[in-house]
Amino acid sequence: MLGNNIKELRKAKRMTQKELADTLHVSQQTVGSWETKRAIPGADTLAQLADYFGVTTDYLLGRSEKKSSSEEQETKDLKKFLEDNLDNGMTFGDGKVTQEDREKLEIALTQIFYRYHDEFKKRKEEKGRFKF
Repeated sequence: MLGNNIKELRKAKRMTQKELADTLHVSQQTVGSWETKRAIPGADTLAQLADYFGVTTDYLLGRSEKKSSSEEQETKDLKKFLEDNLDNGMTFGDGKVTQEDREKLEIALTQIFYRYHDEFKKRKEEKGRFKF
């Protein structure tokens, strides 16, 4: 299961084994051995793989069908928050928010969320999270 999941995720990103190996600072042969089930990545490398592919370690190990990482879950949570709050009659001042204002609020809040989300991911990568 683990090897198949690594291979599936790598191919979904249109990466070669060498590109994934370079990203994780391991050899291409190491990636190949994971994918053919001849070797298993250590706990730290497993966490790096999950972070890189945006999935849970449980998904990689075949313990869960849920691919979502916590960041993807936050995106889903934001969407639910917006739907719950904006669809249930949000009000400002004396009156309800119009449909046009509601749409503008949703767009603005979503853009802010993704801007901060992208900045967080960049900072995380810049800190060399995938370096040994």
